[in-house]
Amino acid sequence: MTDSTTPPSRRSVFRGLAAGGIAAAAAAPALAQTAAAPGTPATGTGTIPLANPQDRFPKPPFPVQSQPWPALQSRMTPVPDCGETSYRGTGRLAGRRALITGGDSGIGRAAAIAYAREGADVAINYLDAEQQDAEDVARLIREAGRKAILIPGDLREEAFHTRLVTTAREQLGGLDILVSNAAFQHAQTSLLDISTEQLDQTMKTNVYAMFWLTKAALPHLPPGSAIIVTSSVNADRPGQNIIDYACTKAANEAFVKAFAKQAIDKGIRVNGVAPGPFWTPLQVAGGQTEDGLKRFGSTTPLGRPGQPVELASVYVELAASTSSYTTGQIYGQTGGVGWP
Repeated sequence: MTDSTTPPSRRSVFRGLAAGGIAAAAAAPALAQTAAAPGTPATGTGTIPLANPQDRFPKPPFPVQSQPWPALQSRMTPVPDCGETSYRGTGRLAGRRALITGGDSGIGRAAAIAYAREGADVAINYLDAEQQDAEDVARLIREAGRKAILIPGDLREEAFHTRLVTTAREQLGGLDILVSNAAFQHAQTSLLDISTEQLDQTMKTNVYAMFWLTKAALPHLPPGSAIIVTSSVNADRPGQNIIDYACTKAANEAFVKAFAKQAIDKGIRVNGVAPGPFWTPLQVAGGQTEDGLKRFGSTTPLGRPGQPVELASVYVELAASTSSYTTGQIYGQTGGVGWP
């Protein structure tokens, strides 16, 4: 994702506060618990002291770096924080079974770690080149005492989605949380430089895959299930260098708002998360220009990009049964930019 300098309107400020509320409510138990529940493995480091949020995580300028697509987060500088040592669960998802695309790194990894520490078994999808990061996530899930299922494969292939859902269901014993999170982003300073090949990859990864995944899973999701789609602030405040990506994120939002009206008749909730600038492998694999990467997140009021762990509690809240009245919503986490 890229950051935005557009000042928020009065309406967006109030909507941003509403979106921020869910994260604040969910973050409190996850980040402040000092002891694990009886019989559960200790995961995390305990209470996080109060601190100025502007100073909690790394700030730009960031070192110039690049990796071929798809990038490994373990090779980034600094390495993204996905809650490996800080997220502590309170059993909010005990007995649940989740499938997360793009679960090896970044936001998907943070959701996978949080879900496991909240008591869920987790299957993650990723590309073959991301095996190293995926195995690391699996280790963290298993250390939380939960089942981890690794399912590599290319989401741009329609037939793969049936295999993906079938494998996840069979290995987990069912499925009741679906997170469509994987994305492709490649910055281009001119529309003329966006090739048909790039447009096709962006659309298939970000939009087609969301449709295919949901269609494959829908017949198997019981009432009470949750579907969560990762959108972006770029859906409403598009960056000039990621036009094709912004178009797909707008499609993600429209899908959530429309499909939620259908899915609720099956007892299934559908919501979306729209991050602002977050420090993930998406950025170092061509998602930003060299200058954009160096100053990434600097124009937000917090003066830095978000770290994936700062989104984990939102994904937990939207999956939890306590959010039974929440559907068709897009929750922004933009570092103070405002939403939408």
